[in-house]
Amino acid sequence: MANAQHAISLGLSRRLADLLVEEKLISSDQLEKALEAQKSGGEKLGTLLIDQGFLAEDKLLQFLAEKTGISYVSLSDVGEIAEDAVAAVPEAIARQKMLMPFNKTKDRLTVAIADPLDVMVLDDIKMLTGCDVVGCLASESEIAAAHDKYYKQATSQEALEDIVKQSQVDEEAADGIEHVEEKNAEASEAALEKEAEDAPVIKMVNLILAGAVKVRASDIHIEAYQKELRIRYRIDGVLHEQAAPPKKFHNAICARVKIMSNLNIAEKRVPQDGRMKIKVAGKEVDMRVSILPCAPGEKIVIRILDSSGLKVQMTQLGFEPEAMAVFKKAMEAPYGVNLVTGPTGSGKSTTLYSALANLNTPDCNIMTAEDPVEYQLQGINQVQVNNQVGLTFAAALRSFLRQDPDVIMVGEIRDQETATIAINAALTGHLVFSTLHTNDTSQTITRLGMMGVEPFLISSALLMVEAQRLVRAICPKCREPYEVERDWLIKLGVPEAQVQTTGKGKIVLYKGKGCENCANTGYRGRQGLYEVMEVTDAIRQLILERASARDIKIQSMKQGMLTLRMCAIRKLLAGATTVEEMMRVTTSDVDV
Repeated sequence: MANAQHAISLGLSRRLADLLVEEKLISSDQLEKALEAQKSGGEKLGTLLIDQGFLAEDKLLQFLAEKTGISYVSLSDVGEIAEDAVAAVPEAIARQKMLMPFNKTKDRLTVAIADPLDVMVLDDIKMLTGCDVVGCLASESEIAAAHDKYYKQATSQEALEDIVKQSQVDEEAADGIEHVEEKNAEASEAALEKEAEDAPVIKMVNLILAGAVKVRASDIHIEAYQKELRIRYRIDGVLHEQAAPPKKFHNAICARVKIMSNLNIAEKRVPQDGRMKIKVAGKEVDMRVSILPCAPGEKIVIRILDSSGLKVQMTQLGFEPEAMAVFKKAMEAPYGVNLVTGPTGSGKSTTLYSALANLNTPDCNIMTAEDPVEYQLQGINQVQVNNQVGLTFAAALRSFLRQDPDVIMVGEIRDQETATIAINAALTGHLVFSTLHTNDTSQTITRLGMMGVEPFLISSALLMVEAQRLVRAICPKCREPYEVERDWLIKLGVPEAQVQTTGKGKIVLYKGKGCENCANTGYRGRQGLYEVMEVTDAIRQLILERASARDIKIQSMKQGMLTLRMCAIRKLLAGATTVEEMMRVTTSDVDV
């Protein structure tokens, strides 16, 4: 049995753990002891069962292989692994994800994985290699031994060559990146010239930035761990791991990013936020930089702000016709509060900017308070919130009311003071837009109540609440049909009335096979899901009665509101997205 540091590093769902008991591989007492140990130590359940001697590693692996449908392989029985298979996956990613490639054909790669429940790892490798990837379950100790046997520690130049090889851009494209100096960048000119002497580091950073822009990433994550550096791109809302240099380059990369963002390169104790601008293939790209001190080293997240992708026509956003009618009615009202909700990265800013752009006429004074101002819109007065000097959302709102506004947009309602001022502004004849972090429309009412806003103020001022998500769209170039059983689709929550079957009783859905156009993910771009709740007299009465979010949602659905799941179902049946995306992004609706 493997020792503690090489014990299998995988988690077990409670259902799989219960199956171990049912099949008498462990006793219920042993499971309870392992669960108690997990609460105190935080280790994964599979690791604890092995370490405590309750279950042999090979028995657990065989059990998991059977239950998850993944083949079990012993790398010691595979023999020598070919160089082309090893070279397909960089060492940093193989060690980070605890996997080992061991067989490769022209367009198929077979890898040994230690955790069959990590469903994203195979997608990451597929995107990285361009091959169809097949996973087999193997012992972590065997995978770690294979790493030590087949991978060599990369030198500095080898690390750079590996990044060039694995990235989506070539060296000429990286050399062609130009850092666009801002007006106040002269102070860091000497440091920039000194840092520029280390050409490999500059090229590494350029490759990271250029690669992200080329694959349409929205964010770049640069993370330091105890023994390695990890780089990930968020593409269409999902993080994908990329080739990374050795850990020793972390400080130099951080310094280079700080210099480009006009930040203090000597400060490593507190978070820093900055901006930078680069030019890629003649196109200027703005980037927002956030640096956070973590235990192993600073983490960098770079948000790519591509204003050319900002849609300003409401019809282009992807609203269903019924939802669009409610949204436009609220948007054209003379006064009241309209709230846009959803998690970070769900497109709230795009929706709000599109609404403001449609209201932006010479006879309308529009004021916005934002943190940060991501895109500058001609004809709209945009204020950057600065909490350090006292310019909060609430302070900006108070000043707006003395600026003769017609329309006010508050970047986010975070507290009772901001919410109360926004509602009072609406009650005195202004149209107010803002955002709130809630899961759906009905929970927005509960959230405002938790902030301390009185129900009579909410019911008097609120016109409309809109919740949104983004689902990945199927790549149009590799989109292909497949059939599923009608009953299977209904079990997923698709209403029977919407299920149109073929003569065989089958439903035709679509998925992406994977191609060069979509980096072999099967997805390209995203589409919006919009749940728009009109605050009618019936909803206002429920608000005054302090009704639950469930009761408010049921009433909204009776009024004809399309929920996020309903919108996702429409896009699924129209062939725009997949079942996996629908299940990932939305939850089942309440029964009406």
